[in-house]
Parts: sequence; C-alpha cells; structure tokens
Amino acid sequence: MAVRVLVVDDSAFFRQRISEILSRDSNIVIVGTAKDGLDAIEKNSSLKPDVITMDVEMPKLNGIDAVRHIMRECPTQVLMVSSLTHEGAQITLQAMDAGAVDYLTKDMRAWMSKSDSLNQDLIGRIIALGRSKYFVKSSFLNTPQKSHHERKSPTSRIFKLDSAAETAKRVTGLATTKAGSIRPSVNRSCKLIVIGSSTGGPAALQEILTKLPATFPYPILLVQHMPNTFTAVFAERLNQQCAIEIKHAESGDKLKPGRALLAPGGLQMMLDSRGTVQILEGDSSLTYKPSIDVTFASAAKVFGAKTLGIILTGMGADGRDGAKLLKSTGASIWAQSERTCTIYGMPQAAAKAGVVDSVVDLNDFSKCLGASQ
Repeated sequence: MAVRVLVVDDSAFFRQRISEILSRDSNIVIVGTAKDGLDAIEKNSSLKPDVITMDVEMPKLNGIDAVRHIMRECPTQVLMVSSLTHEGAQITLQAMDAGAVDYLTKDMRAWMSKSDSLNQDLIGRIIALGRSKYFVKSSFLNTPQKSHHERKSPTSRIFKLDSAAETAKRVTGLATTKAGSIRPSVNRSCKLIVIGSSTGGPAALQEILTKLPATFPYPILLVQHMPNTFTAVFAERLNQQCAIEIKHAESGDKLKPGRALLAPGGLQMMLDSRGTVQILEGDSSLTYKPSIDVTFASAAKVFGAKTLGIILTGMGADGRDGAKLLKSTGASIWAQSERTCTIYGMPQAAAKAGVVDSVVDLNDFSKCLGASQ
C-alpha cells in the first residue's frame, strides 16, 4: 500500500521539488500540498496522510506550532525540512520535541542540482516513516529549565498509529521487558555504556537520559546520526534538562561517571588505549559520520566485556558490525523493542545478527540502567 504524503512549504519551489521527487517512487502518493501551518492542519484533518513534510518558517502559522496542533488533534508522522544553521538546528529540535520524528536539511545547492543521493534519502525516509507504526512524543524541550537539583524527567507517551503493530512478530529467544519477563540490568563489571541511535533517536535519548540521576555511576558515549551543527545544539539542550552532564565530545575528553559525551556530527568518536576520547575524521568511505560501528569497535578494543552497547531506533544497520565485535569480547548488547521504535531498522539488524542479549521497551531503559522511578 502506497505511503500517502502531504507536502507543506510556503515556497512554491520546494512544494514542487519535494512532490516531484516523491512522485517518482510508486510506493508514494502525494495526496496534497499546503502553503502554511493553518493550511497544513486543515488538510491533515481532511486528507489523513501517513506522512507530512513540514517547513519551519511559514506565514499565518509556523511549522512548530502546526506540529503541536497536529499531534493534539490528529497525530501523524512529520518530517521537518529546515536549514543547516545553528538557528535551524534549534528550531528543528523544538519541532521534534513538539512531535516531529525526523528532519532533512535545506541545502539549496543539493535541491537545485537534483542530487540522486538527496532524492534517495528523502524517498527512503518517507517510506520508512510511512510504514512505521509507533512514535514517541516527548515534552522534553518545553519543560521549564530548572536548577541542577530540581530537574525532573518529562512525561512522554507513545502514540499508536496502527493496532496491528501490537501483534507484530517479536524477536524470539531474547530477554525482554514485557510483563512477566526478567528485566535486564547492568553488569557489575561494566565500565562504559555506549548508546547508538538515528531516526527517532533525539526523543528516545531524551526519554532515557532525563531520568538518570546525577549520581549515575557509569560514563556514557552517545552516537546520534546528525550534522555537526545539530549535535552541538542537541548536546547543549540535553545538558540543560538532564541531571547528568551532557557534553559535545572533543578530543582529550575523559570518561567520568554521570557524564555523557555526544559524538560530533561529521566526525568519528573513538577511544585511545587509556580510554580517552579522540575525535577523528575517520575513513572517508564510511556512510555514517558519526558511526555507531566505529565507536562500538573502539569500545570493544579498549573495554571489551566491560562495555554495555545499546542500539536504539533508526534506519539501516549501523551498530550491527560493531555489536558483533563487542559481543565477541563478552560485552552485553541491548536493543530497543520494535513496538517502541520509530524505525525498527538498526535494532532489527543487530537482532537478526544474533548479538542482542535483551530487547527493552523505550520507557524501561532508565529503570534497567538503575535509575529509580
């Protein structure tokens, strides 16, 4: 069944360009276009699309407020289209907090040149989101900033888009957090936790990290697929809301309990033999920058079995090969459950490779990591 898409942008060029790209794939049908936020709300209600591509700055009602209204009245998967600037990153993260689940940057040169990679990326994201059954809406970024000792975790809920998802086949032979099962816990010998995520990752990371106490006893490395401008802003926002310290990683950073280091976009995060963080260009042939595989492999070499690797929501298979290396050292691997993933791609790839020890629902991760609820 084709994915039904509503294209929202105040620019006639972008409405036409996005529609043109998506119409090339037989798995996608454009059900309508809208030129501002109010128009988007009305057409979302009447047309019931599976996915909306949403501009940020528009007349009458901007994209962020439109997303908030849509999530209240008629929840729909939303992909934001925004500029690759510091301000664009801030606005995009606000939109994702409002309920948007993914984004694509507006690099005018790429859009004008009719780049094949851009076309494939946009089509792939739309199809993946259109076939996704669940997404998480968090109030994270709208929570008033508090002092370090007053910070509280946000409320969150999972919107059910398709009841059939509840009966989706689960990975078998693994410990899970379903009722009646044994909840996994961090091994006492653990010295490092590495978390990898992609599409849907910002909300997932917020759900987990904002519930960890300042006294959290483990250092954390975070690898989220994002451009550098976005990772810098994301780290800053997380640090404002979390009890633990969140830092945009730099070469020379030390691992500390209660501190999470976020890999910069466009680069690779590794560990040297002393366990000190190194930020490097990495192999130019690598698809993902940062790559979960690279950081997992580095952790396997330095900490081995004393590592806990966690793979969250995202497209593709990044993290699978690195998880194999971690697993070969005796390390533990947890993966987010299918029913709570925005995109069940990376966790599924690891599960199919036979390296996942435990499947965990998103809202159970903090409990499994030892946070009191």
